[in-house]
Amino acid sequence: MTGGLSLITAFALSQDSINIQTVLLIFFSMAFITSAGFAINDYFDRESDAVIKPNRPIPSGLFTLKSVIVISGLLFIMGLSLAFLINWLSFVILLVDSILLIVYSAFVKRKSGFAANILVGLLVGTAFIYGEATIFQTISLVSISLYPIGFGTISGNILRDVLSLEGDLKVGYPTLPKEIGIKNSVRIASILLLLTAIFAPLPFFIIPFGVPYLVLISFWSLLLFYASVRLLTSSSTVENVKKYERMVTMSMTLLLLSLILEALL
Repeated sequence: MTGGLSLITAFALSQDSINIQTVLLIFFSMAFITSAGFAINDYFDRESDAVIKPNRPIPSGLFTLKSVIVISGLLFIMGLSLAFLINWLSFVILLVDSILLIVYSAFVKRKSGFAANILVGLLVGTAFIYGEATIFQTISLVSISLYPIGFGTISGNILRDVLSLEGDLKVGYPTLPKEIGIKNSVRIASILLLLTAIFAPLPFFIIPFGVPYLVLISFWSLLLFYASVRLLTSSSTVENVKKYERMVTMSMTLLLLSLILEALL
């Protein structure tokens, strides 16, 4: 997803065609770094996964701890090497991402679930600035105006923490629902969804994104606004949270389509 989001952003912001070599470098550099982050996260989650997700690769015996470290290391090296071939700024962005992914898995996730949610949202947001950096070798309001969309990722992660609360309690994860309760967690997630809905059309007003982008992204904003209001006004049952979390996740397709539309027109 992050590789595709970076590439679609690059296409949407670029006024010229992008050669196939750069396309492959953008996509796979980000995809490799994200995959490395997933692998190292599995390594640090091995004890909790053994309790609540025994079919995961490490607790099921599919991979040894040594092989996971090797795989993650190779993916980090390949991702950073490909980014270096694009330009120095792209390399720096993915280097910072790599460090934060390791810090997230090794420390942040175990100290504060809410801080971990925020960090993941910030990392997803770097896909936008990476897309600009790969083409223009700079970071400006162009990609920064897309960055607040990452609030939606933070909200989605909080809602998923609500759904996995029972399992998280077994292994002692300090998630937001555990610390402040389900109802308050849902309220925070709803506010973040509302902020995402407000900021999503921002690129149209700051940079020359077209009307088709505005129309499609506004429809996405309306869905997020609806989900936010329903989460705030309905009871915070698992069924309701699951329903609107699924709606938010599936509606992400509209974000991708709006960027694709901007790239094509």
